[in-house]
Parts: sequence; C-alpha cells; structure tokens
Amino acid sequence: MAYDLIILGGGPAGYNAAERAAEAGYKTALFEERALGGVCLNEGCIPTKTLLNSAKIYESAIHGEPYGVKVTGATIDHAAVVARKNKVVKTLVGGVGAKMKGAGVKVVAATAKIVGKCDAGFSVEAGGEKYEAARLLICTGSEAAIPPIDGLKDSVASGLAVTNREILDLTEAPKKIAVIGGGVIGLEMASYFNTIGSDVTVIEMMDKIAGPTDRDISKILENNLTKKGIKFVLGAAVKSVKGKSGAGEVVYEKDGKSEKVACDLVLVSTGRRARTKDIGLETLGVLTNRGAIVTDETGRTNVPGVFAAGDVNGKSMLAHTAYREGEAAVNSMQGIKDRVDYRAIPAVIYTKPEVGTVGETVESAAKVGIKAKEYTISLRYSGRYVAEVEGGDGIAKIVVDEENGTILGVHMIGSYASEIIYGAAAMVARHDRAKDVRRLVFPHPTVCEVIREGMFTIK
Repeated sequence: MAYDLIILGGGPAGYNAAERAAEAGYKTALFEERALGGVCLNEGCIPTKTLLNSAKIYESAIHGEPYGVKVTGATIDHAAVVARKNKVVKTLVGGVGAKMKGAGVKVVAATAKIVGKCDAGFSVEAGGEKYEAARLLICTGSEAAIPPIDGLKDSVASGLAVTNREILDLTEAPKKIAVIGGGVIGLEMASYFNTIGSDVTVIEMMDKIAGPTDRDISKILENNLTKKGIKFVLGAAVKSVKGKSGAGEVVYEKDGKSEKVACDLVLVSTGRRARTKDIGLETLGVLTNRGAIVTDETGRTNVPGVFAAGDVNGKSMLAHTAYREGEAAVNSMQGIKDRVDYRAIPAVIYTKPEVGTVGETVESAAKVGIKAKEYTISLRYSGRYVAEVEGGDGIAKIVVDEENGTILGVHMIGSYASEIIYGAAAMVARHDRAKDVRRLVFPHPTVCEVIREGMFTIK
C-alpha cells in the first residue's frame, strides 16, 4: 500500500498534521496503537481539566460566603467526576476520528514500526501488513519517566505508585497521597485531590515548584496552595518508596536528614521522556539526543524525507506546540516556508489560581546573553479581578529587552491567565514594544487590561 505520507502516532501532532496533509492533497495514513488523541486527549490535557473544573465548581460552592453565597451540604462525588471525564474523552476521541474520516485519512489501529527504506521512500509494518510512503512523520509522543528510586518499580507494579495515566481512572480518592515532583502534572493533581478532601504532600527536588516558571510567580502559587492545605517539601531527594496500595511510605532526604511521609497512594510526576524505543529509527539512521529525535525548526530530521513533531522531539512537551510543529512539518514537505517560533510558546498551569507564562524571564534571558528588565503589576489594577477574587494576590510580569525595548516575556498568576496568555505570546512573536501595546484597545472590565496598564510602567 503506497502513500504520500505515513504518520506514526495519532496525538495532537499526528492527527492535526494528517488533516493538514490530506487538505494539501497528500494520500495519508495515520497509525495509532491506542486511541486517537494521544496522551493529551486520553491521559493529559482534557481529562485533567475535566477533573479540575469539577473541583473548582465544588470549591466555589463551599467557599462562596465572602461573595454573599451560602451553600449547605455541598459534596463532590469523585466516581461521578471520573465518569463524566470518561464521557468527555469519548466524545472528543470520536470527534477526532470523524475528522480523520472526513479528511480522507486512512487510520490504522495498530502498532507501527519502521522497517527501512524502499523504492517508494520508506517502509512501515503494522498488523502484519506493509505500508510505503514517500515521506514519514514521526509523532509517537512521550511517556511518564520512572526514576530509579529504590522500590518505585515494584510499587508501580503493586499499585501503590501510579503515573498520570492510572490516577485519572481512580474511582475512589485516596485519604493520603504523596506526589513526587512539583511540576505541572504534580501540581494540578495535587490541587484536585486536595480540593476533594485528600491529604496531599508534594516532594520536589528543586527549591521551588513549577519548574522553570518565574520564581516570584511560583512562590505566589506555592503560598496559595499551602493555604489550601497542600504540604510542600522542597529541596528534597526521594530515596525510596515502600509498602503496598493503601499502606505505603515515601522516604526522602532533606538537609542531610532522612524523613518519611505515610500515604495510601504515590503519584510519580517526575517528567516525561520521548517514545522512540522499538519504533525502528535505527533502520534509517535517524539522529537522537537522550532518546529524543533531533529536529530543526521545520520538523526535519537528519534523514531527508523524515520529519518528527510533538513530544518525541523533546523540545516543548505541550499539545499546542505539537499542533504547530505538525503543521510546520507538513508545510515544509510542500516547500512552503514555515518554522516554529519556540520563543513564543505559552505554557499554563491550571491550578487555582492559574499560571500563564510565555517567553523569557530575566534569568533565562541572561543565559542567552540578553540584558533584560522586568516590570511587575498587581492584578488588583483590574476592576474585574477585584470584583471576582476576594483578597487576590495575582500579578503580571512583563520582561523587556533593555537594548531595544521589545517584549521578551509575560508571566502572570491569577484568574483567566490561561485565556489571556495567548495575546502575550503574539506580542513576543511580533517583537512588540510597550508603545505598540499601549495603542491596542483592551475590553473593559477584564483581567487582561493589566497587561496594557503594565506597559505604561515601562520607560
């Protein structure tokens, strides 16, 4: 069976690229061994946001008194939340399947493996059949990284420890949960389970949460989550995980002392790694770096005709980056000039309060030789924020290049940050300056107005 393009992986990079390729007239085959939508739709972005939305509704109900709303007897049914999550995922997965059918993409539900080059270009084997194509796009995504911690592998096997995949299907909330890793996944799940009543402890090796997030932003987030009852152990190295489901403990070392946390469940959220094992890259000589496929900003690998997009290249493990990378790759195949601007990739943490960031911090700019200055403005300059958030401490930071005044980054914590940050990403991508943004008209009253207000503080 000969195609113009074969795509390995039906996640955001793969299925979006398949649709774009089919629109361009390419005869396209898409291979997915599990479910269309990949990690994002089935085990990540969508299911976690479904859970978090239910938690926010519940939190609003039980903490409505400062806003003049009194609710008695509010409860949350975790099993019902998970059932709704499954319904949402099923609906959206079906939608992706319908899009593929409508676009004329051949979807093969099987594990695909590259077997080498052929006269047509490249050969792939799946389900006992061979497929050939002139071009190959690898979008096999990523998987949870399980660090070599004593007892952790056995704990995963026994059910004491879970990853982001398994935790989303729990029908009963654990009484005590220990989260190893204070990054995005760990914080979002910690936030959910804390809201619905679990005792949550987050253990993080760094001295701050939220990874590369601006330090002041991460501290505000930590303070907010601590007030809600989440316990943070920072600057700690996990040494072992012991016990069984419902009766375990995590042993960690901090400041030279050994401590332990008793728990019913352990969530391992220590990062993700590219899924490149056993897919046949060696048959083509595709270059990798620490397991991730090496690509340029167009998605090209070192092998002509072979492209890669999404988490598998290890550049920016975010679904929206994957969408854009898949599009850039398909455009590049057609000779259309395109590239991904990795300077302007927004990132969001969907806790309450939300965090939205894009571009450089002062520290990251310095590492690439750019002298930058930051300007901070309170979200309380927004009338809507004051009206909706009692005692809020949200801020927005604007980072500018001292030499030419261009906006290098925007970082904020507070309500609607996830919906606002795309506009800041456009400012970074366009190399806007403060005076350019001052001329834009922002709707009133909105939280996003503080971005414009902040531009008037920049000299």
